[in-house]
Amino acid sequence: MKATGTAHKYGDHIDTDAIIAARYLSTTDPIELAAHCMQDIDAGFVERMEPGDIMVAGENFGCGSSREHAPIAIKAAGVSAVIAANFARIFYRNALNIGLPIIESPEAAAAINTGDEVTVDTEAGTIVDHTTGQEFRFQPLDGIAAELVEAGGLVPMVKEKLAARK
Repeated sequence: MKATGTAHKYGDHIDTDAIIAARYLSTTDPIELAAHCMQDIDAGFVERMEPGDIMVAGENFGCGSSREHAPIAIKAAGVSAVIAANFARIFYRNALNIGLPIIESPEAAAAINTGDEVTVDTEAGTIVDHTTGQEFRFQPLDGIAAELVEAGGLVPMVKEKLAARK
């Protein structure tokens, strides 16, 4: 997967309640969840967000409860990838399971700023900040992680594999 977009940067320890507040968990509709993504810490996020944009954060992104609503809200808002110094493990799995590319790169997470134009290539393992000219390398997504992102998530991947058996 290769994507280029504008960076939206957040700090350390952004928890799932900051990504999508508990008051919106009565729905699983991705469109409704996207409308409230990051609302409590960045009220203008949804209005500034363009399809394909990239979210950048510091340490422990996605900590807190294990709600899969958080990566669903991010993906449905149009985010093409999330770059962070590191991720809470349950968020990491939930993101891959819905086909949201997530990249651990402490160097990129520290250097990229809000508004920078960024390209992420999950197969090559590169992040390019076109605004500063910096390039960062990370472990490319491979194996099941790459399959999940390529298929759009676990459910589409399983459907694809079952259909291939017929």
